[in-house]
Amino acid sequence: MDMKTGEMTGGCPFNDNVKPRTLLGRTNRDWWPDSLPLEILHYGGLSPDPMGSDFVYSEAFRQLDYAALKADILALMTDSKPWWPADYGHYGPFFIRMAWHAAGTYRTADGRGGANSGQQRFEPLNSWPDNGNLDKARRLLWPIKQKYGKHISWADLFILTGNVAIESMGGPVFGFGGGRADVFEAERDVYWGSEETMVGHADNKTRILPEEELDLETPLAAIQMGLIYVNPEGRGGNMDPLQSAHDIKVTFERMAMNPEETVALTAGGHTFGKAHGAGDASLVDKSPGEAEIHLQGLGWTSKFETGNGAHTITSGIEGAWVNTPTEWSENYFRLLLDYDYEIVESPAGARQWQPINQREEDMAPDAHDPSRKVPTMMTTADMAMKMDPEFRAISERFRNDHEAFKDAFARAWFKLTHRDMGPKVRYLGPEVPEEDLIWQDPVPAGTMPSDADVAAFRQAILGAGFTVGQLVRTAWASASTYRRSDHRGGANGARIRLEPQRGWAVNEPEELSQVLAGIDAVRGSLSMADAIVLAGTAAVEKAARDAGFAVDVPFKGGRGDATQDWTDAESFAVMEPLADGFRNYLKTRQSVKTEELLLDRASLLGLSGPEMTVLVGGLRVLGANHGDKPEGVFTTRKGQLTNDFFVNLLDMDTMWELVDSTSDEEFIGYDRGGRQEKWRATRTDLIFGSNSQLRATAEVYAERGNEEKFVRDFIKAWCKVMDADRFDVESRPVGDRRV
Repeated sequence: MDMKTGEMTGGCPFNDNVKPRTLLGRTNRDWWPDSLPLEILHYGGLSPDPMGSDFVYSEAFRQLDYAALKADILALMTDSKPWWPADYGHYGPFFIRMAWHAAGTYRTADGRGGANSGQQRFEPLNSWPDNGNLDKARRLLWPIKQKYGKHISWADLFILTGNVAIESMGGPVFGFGGGRADVFEAERDVYWGSEETMVGHADNKTRILPEEELDLETPLAAIQMGLIYVNPEGRGGNMDPLQSAHDIKVTFERMAMNPEETVALTAGGHTFGKAHGAGDASLVDKSPGEAEIHLQGLGWTSKFETGNGAHTITSGIEGAWVNTPTEWSENYFRLLLDYDYEIVESPAGARQWQPINQREEDMAPDAHDPSRKVPTMMTTADMAMKMDPEFRAISERFRNDHEAFKDAFARAWFKLTHRDMGPKVRYLGPEVPEEDLIWQDPVPAGTMPSDADVAAFRQAILGAGFTVGQLVRTAWASASTYRRSDHRGGANGARIRLEPQRGWAVNEPEELSQVLAGIDAVRGSLSMADAIVLAGTAAVEKAARDAGFAVDVPFKGGRGDATQDWTDAESFAVMEPLADGFRNYLKTRQSVKTEELLLDRASLLGLSGPEMTVLVGGLRVLGANHGDKPEGVFTTRKGQLTNDFFVNLLDMDTMWELVDSTSDEEFIGYDRGGRQEKWRATRTDLIFGSNSQLRATAEVYAERGNEEKFVRDFIKAWCKVMDADRFDVESRPVGDRRV
């Protein structure tokens, strides 16, 4: 996918030789078929959260003794435990890796991954090869988590511990924001890839093969299944640093990092600690997800001598990057740039780079015998920082300006560990930086409009000559960009009037500009963000009343208006919908079925099955389709909020046929008796009659006596989407929690 245009790249996924993938790919059940099927206890939407629905994490966090917690974490850094001894007597590098790998799964395409809910505790991340032995890091933290309990989530603790680790070794930290609420089961809506093997298996191939026109599939952001970023030994084990540089740029870009941030993170992270490949990798046993029950959730048990300490095997690469592995320094760039390197093999059989004729003072201390000196090393990914011209220029600049390097690393680390938290208003704690950053999508504080102003605008906009469908479409286009995965998008800020959103094809730019101009002309003292939502809300209320239902549609004001200068257009570009089933829009065929794309968008909006169903049915009859096209508009009363979509969809007097036998996207509904055309539909429409579970829900809304229930359920779901990003107003649910 082109990160700027949003177009698919790497070949058409719908040629004769490619089978469309499913939305989620392989599931945890596929990877670990013998795992305990706890899903049977959560039937009917029962939550696995032991804290209960009334627990508010932000309130618990505010009662935390933050200074005491940091002191306890700091003390742990040098409290080496016999069951997992600390390299160099300091756990700092280990905890940096833990935090990095918790946050580093984030990807911009769908906002999923990241540290936001503590997913590293669960499969598949718990058992990814790239997360080898991080189960021990979390066990080292357990006494601290146990002590502070509900006042600190695992998700926050991972990142805070990484910060303390950096500080404890003299490194720069930009700040910390708490507010990541834990969940208690693996996320089920993340597509991690379709491979049937993990990295390290002979059949597991790289996802980037330019010679075969294979590019990294959207929304993935790692080069192989089971990796956070790239293979440190190079693409497919090829030790070419320039190939590795290409892969690094692709993967880090998909995690919202530019080349400077990429170099800063790589160098800063590798200033600390070492890699582990002390012996025969075949002596390492199963991952936590498949380990024997008596191991109590610990995996990667090693039979190589003691199995830990000096005999640890994780990545297979062995050695420290620098000669001062527990101190912040400029030594990474000095050693990388000043020495020539040769390829050597680690004791575990991994290939790595070693300095030629390294001076003894530049060698690293042995991690468990400080009287010994050992050569430092670099991976192929590190050598990319030297061999790629763009990375080389940045590396040399940082080497010559250490203060610039410190600042770049601190900011990039903060971005890495906070990118999925959404707007700054969600951050908690005494170390939240005062500085606003553009990637936080800042929105100026809004002003709560008066009841009189709201009433005046409702009347004015309904008399401005726009249809119900136009006003509803515009409000939906603004609010439905929200993603619960990383809390980006939404109506607050009214970025639909700014680039790049105002130019997105899904938003019908020409009509959009006319509607926005009309709203602006009559909004008075309301912000544009409030006025856009209120215009759609007023239209919904009118449509309901025109259908005979005397209802009020709630409106929650107080939104602010963002500016173009504080909108990262390139970052927002990847959020452009290539499909929006709620508006019956499909820009181009994708690698999954169209109805699955609807599920994905509903999931990102935090909608349930019934909420998705009632919204689709209501938006169709209101005339909210992209381009005002007729597909799915199963009503003769367009613009009124009726349950006609469901009534007519389930009418057995209608039979459906494909419009074109070469495509399975568009259908015609005929009268069974006279073969006269009655309706047009897409897959997104017909799935509500085809899928048994969705049909059962659709039947409820089609039943006589449930007409008003449909209207009220639509209004409730509508308001949920309109207010999805209102973190500035009140506590709100995020997953199963409130923050």
